[in-house]
Amino acid sequence: MMKVLFIDRDGTLIEEPQDEQIDSFEKLKFTRGVFKNLRFIREQLDFKFVMVSNQDGLGTDSFPEDTFWPVHNFILQTLEGEGITFDEQLIDRHFPEDNSPMRKPGTGMLTAYLNNEAYDLANSYVIGDRDTDRQLAENLGCKALILGQNGMTWDKIAEILFAGERTAEVKRTTKETDIFVRLNLDGTGKTDIATGLGFFDHMLEQIGKHGMMDLTIHTKGDLEVDEHHTIEDTALALGECILQALGDKRGIERYGYTLPMDDCLCQVALDFGGRPWLVWDAEFHREKIGEMPTEMFLHFFKSLSDAAKMNLNIKAEGDNEHHKIEGIFKALARSLRMAVKRDIYHYELPSTKGML
Repeated sequence: MMKVLFIDRDGTLIEEPQDEQIDSFEKLKFTRGVFKNLRFIREQLDFKFVMVSNQDGLGTDSFPEDTFWPVHNFILQTLEGEGITFDEQLIDRHFPEDNSPMRKPGTGMLTAYLNNEAYDLANSYVIGDRDTDRQLAENLGCKALILGQNGMTWDKIAEILFAGERTAEVKRTTKETDIFVRLNLDGTGKTDIATGLGFFDHMLEQIGKHGMMDLTIHTKGDLEVDEHHTIEDTALALGECILQALGDKRGIERYGYTLPMDDCLCQVALDFGGRPWLVWDAEFHREKIGEMPTEMFLHFFKSLSDAAKMNLNIKAEGDNEHHKIEGIFKALARSLRMAVKRDIYHYELPSTKGML
């Protein structure tokens, strides 16, 4: 079955002016990254390209055809010169108040793709810049990539289409803990953390925020016993989630960070080489920070290293215990962000031995 990219025009291929009407060459400006990335998609992947565009009142006095087609044809010719061609163009002329089923997000122009076994809509995408494009994707039963939302760019669109989304979910249930972790390595730093330990939550939030990962962690543990199982099992579930989201690791930087926090200097160097190891050089003189025992810091990072199959080398200097451990978590986040960065133009396994 053939996969399809249903691609919007205004705001997606070209920038949309304030009056939302591209009726002169003076208003024409291509969106950033569209040429390089759409050409890459066209050359490397097997999608059918379908332009789907609303052009309000095209052919009426408010939008004469002779102001539309010269600019539109120039857009197509310019894209073609960069190796980008469309298999089909679908342009709706209705005004919003017409409530036409032909107008996006209606599927009236796309009936040939619905209930047609020749097309794999579940693995097709709508690429656009508005919520109506997202609604169109829902109506078609395909996925949506919306420019400007959640940090989406043409670079990110090409990466997702070529190498896939890097998300994972892990549910870990024992007699001592019940844990759910969801991770998007290519997120925007949104977090939803609840472990029952306030300071631990604060530290885990650093991983999402400074690692630019969307991270959900919900942990219910036997805190009536102590904090040990909650912290250890959360680390194991998070590490497993990171390992799953990394997939085959092709194109990643692999290595990754030193940062100061007031009086402290914290270093977290890591390697996703597949061999877990922890070097821990950090001393704490308080028994607890918040309700989190400081003896559990080492245990957390050891469990994380084991489950994610990564080498962690951690060092912290300074006097303030809170700053020291928060600096370590922030340095871990930045190190993760560096190491998981993916380059689809050099999509190779970062290893001379051919495996990680």
